[in-house]
Amino acid sequence: MNHGNLQKILFASRIKTSVIRDRSGGAAKNRIISFVVFTCILLSSFTCFAEGDTMGLSCPSALLMEQSTGEILYEKDIHSKRPLASVTKIMTMLLAMEAIDAGKFTYDDMITGSAHAKSMGGSTIFLDEGEQLSVRDILKGIAVASGNDAAVAMAEHIAGSEDNFVAMMNERAKQLGMNNTNFVNSNGLPADNHYSTAYDIALMSRELMKHEDIFDYTTIWMDSLRNGEFTLSNTNKLIRFYEGATGLKTGSTDEAKFCISATAKRNGMHLIAVIMAAPTSKERQKDASTLLNYGFSNYALHTCASKGESVDNIHIAKSASDTTEILCGEDAAYLYEKSTSPEISREIILNENMQPPYKAGEAAGKMIIKNADKEIAKVPLVFATDVDKLSLFGTFGKLLDNWVQI
Repeated sequence: MNHGNLQKILFASRIKTSVIRDRSGGAAKNRIISFVVFTCILLSSFTCFAEGDTMGLSCPSALLMEQSTGEILYEKDIHSKRPLASVTKIMTMLLAMEAIDAGKFTYDDMITGSAHAKSMGGSTIFLDEGEQLSVRDILKGIAVASGNDAAVAMAEHIAGSEDNFVAMMNERAKQLGMNNTNFVNSNGLPADNHYSTAYDIALMSRELMKHEDIFDYTTIWMDSLRNGEFTLSNTNKLIRFYEGATGLKTGSTDEAKFCISATAKRNGMHLIAVIMAAPTSKERQKDASTLLNYGFSNYALHTCASKGESVDNIHIAKSASDTTEILCGEDAAYLYEKSTSPEISREIILNENMQPPYKAGEAAGKMIIKNADKEIAKVPLVFATDVDKLSLFGTFGKLLDNWVQI
């Protein structure tokens, strides 16, 4: 309920009170009744206003998530199924980045346009049948220009056909816990039974952001293809106008209205703001900026541990090395409100009765991280290098060294 509606209710209650008083002739009993009525209406109005508070967003569904922890900082109707338009391409880009990281192809490999890809409407890069562009350029076409033909070409390159690729999209969605999502195509053009939710979009956005190379494409404001013959301009205006913006993907159709998964990074904290069904492009941008501003203004991220960070040097009995370095096996961070002061402590717990040999990366123990007395993370510890077992000859040598020292 907005302030205008609240004022109308208060005005109506005042009128009602005056009528009761006129009829009563000033009777104390009716004055008490009128006061009670007024108070109840007033309290219910404030309750409705608090429950309906959505930071003034124009969209019906929205979510703000911190990327490294996955913590939700703000939510509004995050599980309602809605068409997502070209935000669909986040999953297309995720599968492309996973294929690249798996060595299935490289950025320099060539993708050949098909008749099916060429037939796509809406936003396109005008990919002709038989035309060849590099994986790098096709990714630009998807991330920057939201090319529907580019998305289909990538899908066919990865899976042989768009239908096969859509099956991969839905399977990956299940793996990520996107339980209220169903894909019908690779680009988000209007189709029956093609939908997602603000929460599910945040999940796939978070996963794509683990592939940091994608920001080489999603942060492009303007570029070109075909030796400068075709200009690309990013559909995400936040890239130019919002400090720290890193992506990720816009989408709009008559059915979906205006959607975005907007990402930005400041002071080591990466936020994801999902907006679905905003009435206009400007309101989509405003809603996303509002959520991001709220997150950066009120929260901060404390890095508790970094993968590969050295935490200890220990001696292991019966090992060939005098000391063995122990490393953090994972990153760990603590998200906190800026109005509070975290009290972070770390406790190292190594495995008991260690018996070499060990391989580099093998489990060596764990590190318990606490804020005050509350456990907030448990980080695996690993061996930095191979730990060889002391040989019989080595044992003799150590005994001899000890004897000489004596």
